[in-house]
Amino acid sequence: MNAQTYLAYDYPLLNLFWTVLLVFLWIMWFVLLFRIIGDVLRDDGLSGWAKAGWLVFCLLLPFLGVFVYVIARGKGMGRRETAHARARQEEFNAYIRKTASGGQRSSVDELARLSEIRDEGALTDEEFRRAKELVLSGHGPAEHAGQAPTTSSPSAR
Repeated sequence: MNAQTYLAYDYPLLNLFWTVLLVFLWIMWFVLLFRIIGDVLRDDGLSGWAKAGWLVFCLLLPFLGVFVYVIARGKGMGRRETAHARARQEEFNAYIRKTASGGQRSSVDELARLSEIRDEGALTDEEFRRAKELVLSGHGPAEHAGQAPTTSSPSAR
């Protein structure tokens, strides 16, 4: 028999199972370590020194550091991950809304902006009313707030 045949006899199925299990656990360990490092770096509640301390602890004593981190801050990991995912989804939704509108503001956005400008005192009530009429009629954005509506017919010139 050749060497390959002997290898099959010397490495039974149970050993193959244990090898696959150990490789899987080793990969999962690295996944957990990288998730913890990402959580440490992403957490805004930690100071720079606390982040450095956790990173040194997790990298110099990886097994102990990861277990202590999961016990001490494991509950918050899920909340921080969820908050981060929600923030990314909101940014994506805002980008889609902006892109879908062609970069133009809707009349509701314009009215809200006009209301804020009036509340700051930059517009009088009369200017606000005229600008609101312009926005609602679709003749122009709120940047024409101080101007009277004009007509474009040749007889008006």
